[in-house]
Amino acid sequence: MNIIADTHTHTVASTHAYSTLQEMVHAASLKNLYAIAITDHGITMPGAPGHWYFHNLKVVPHLQEGVLVLRGQETDVVDFEGHTDIEADSLGTLDWVVASIHAEAIPKERPTVEEVTNAWMNIAKNPHINVIGHSGTQEYRYDYESVIPEFGRQGKLVELNESSFTGRPDYIPNCKTIMELCKKRSVPIIVNTDSHFSTGVGCFGHSLALLKELDFPEELVVNSSVDRFKAYLRKYSIVFQDPLLKDEE
Repeated sequence: MNIIADTHTHTVASTHAYSTLQEMVHAASLKNLYAIAITDHGITMPGAPGHWYFHNLKVVPHLQEGVLVLRGQETDVVDFEGHTDIEADSLGTLDWVVASIHAEAIPKERPTVEEVTNAWMNIAKNPHINVIGHSGTQEYRYDYESVIPEFGRQGKLVELNESSFTGRPDYIPNCKTIMELCKKRSVPIIVNTDSHFSTGVGCFGHSLALLKELDFPEELVVNSSVDRFKAYLRKYSIVFQDPLLKDEE
């Protein structure tokens, strides 16, 4: 399986990542990726970029070094009603949004499965969100059987996060369970690196090994072909209205 887009990455704007936006795009070009999404953390995360960073992403060209660049955010889920820290006046600038739960941004320890399930059910209804980020943590476990089919119904892509294999190994059993359920329920997924340095862009080895182990259907991996990925972008009216991209239509 070939992955053609990396749609969860961070730059120095997140302050705990170490490459610039242009360095990340250059890395994507060297890996012959079709697309990259730059998804720095929403404003609630400690060290995150400020308000004007997201509002002003409109200055970033959608085409750089032959790579489609999606202007994005990894938005933080900030409560168990499913609210996030996306700011309303940035919505028109953002092409791509990954929603994730981070302990640093949600003010409760040891939530119940029911509380986390409620959060994700409401996130599923949010039309501005594209990807459900690294949701395999045990601390924020949810009712997979109820929520994952809802992600599919609402057009949310369930992420298989490469960084979980190296930075969050306790996630892996739950990640495997989630992928098995996505396969069973025909819920589309997306494979991302969550890179915080340019050398990680486009490196999907652990994720691809798991998908191979599970005999996961390639047609459910949205970023496994350019045509499949472009079809998702078109379906949700993402990016292609930019005149610079008219040849992509």
